Amino acid sequence: MKTVEIIVPCYNEEKCIFLFYEKLKEVFMTLSQYRLILTYIDDGSTDGTMNEIKRLEKTARQEKIQYLSFSRNFGKEAAIYAGLLKSTGDYVTVMDADLQHPPELLKEMLYAIENEGYDCATARRVSRRGELPVRSTLSKCFYHVISKITAINLISGSTDYRLMTRKVVNAILSMPERERFTKGLYAWVGFNNKWIEYENRKRVAGRSKWNMRGLFRYAYSGIISFAITPLRGVIYLGLVITLAAFIYAGYVGIAALYAGEGGRNGYTSIMIAILFIGGVIITILGMIGEYLARIYLEVKKRPIYLEKESNLEGEHGIEEPEKEEYDKKTTN
Repeated sequence: MKTVEIIVPCYNEEKCIFLFYEKLKEVFMTLSQYRLILTYIDDGSTDGTMNEIKRLEKTARQEKIQYLSFSRNFGKEAAIYAGLLKSTGDYVTVMDADLQHPPELLKEMLYAIENEGYDCATARRVSRRGELPVRSTLSKCFYHVISKITAINLISGSTDYRLMTRKVVNAILSMPERERFTKGLYAWVGFNNKWIEYENRKRVAGRSKWNMRGLFRYAYSGIISFAITPLRGVIYLGLVITLAAFIYAGYVGIAALYAGEGGRNGYTSIMIAILFIGGVIITILGMIGEYLARIYLEVKKRPIYLEKESNLEGEHGIEEPEKEEYDKKTTN
């Protein structure tokens, strides 16, 4: 019997734990040929999320309930990584606890992998009904921009909800970077993927942890993680400014010949030029500094997360000390 492991990142989701489980149990009643493993990753919740998970572990009969709790909030990307790292299922997926990812799509995903020859199947949201129009517009702009300036093709509406075979999971785990952008990693590893479309759904309980500031930070992190276009753009910007400086110098020289001694002293022009070039230099330095900061964080090799408590048993996934050896095997 093949196992389907569902990784559920949680941050202050105490009201959703049992609701999610009940809905998932309904789906797997029609998928009796698969064994369900439910792995909750508690991302440093400050409410009763862990208490609810432990209560579920004691009451669940047929399903295997696992949990791993972080020492503090490390973010959803760290929670996804931890879940994939510790996973043992034949097929692995990541789902939100708030049921905005429809569990019934798992049937179609499993069919795509087992009967149609796909390596993975990904849920794609085709509408954003119920969200603010400005949020929907900014999301579309983000997907358009990141696809243009990076080497990855990030499809608009793609989600973290993806059912993967073990070889796809291992491919994602083979990239040990600390600053992770999972959607970009999904696109980068490739493999044969099937898109499964669905309509936007509201949370079943609780409040969203994503605000506009957090979404901007997430988008910014994704662009910096995969795009070197901004650094290359600096070269072209420098050439444009140099060309503009030569043209302006010619203009000032010609104007000085015709203006004579009573002409303008050029103070305003000099101040504008100084402020413009100074602003450009500061922007460029800030951009370079951002990339250097990423390098600095990677070189320190701090752990992506710290474990507080867990009921996981034995060895799981690709452990951190084994990464180097795994990378050598996969490249040979």
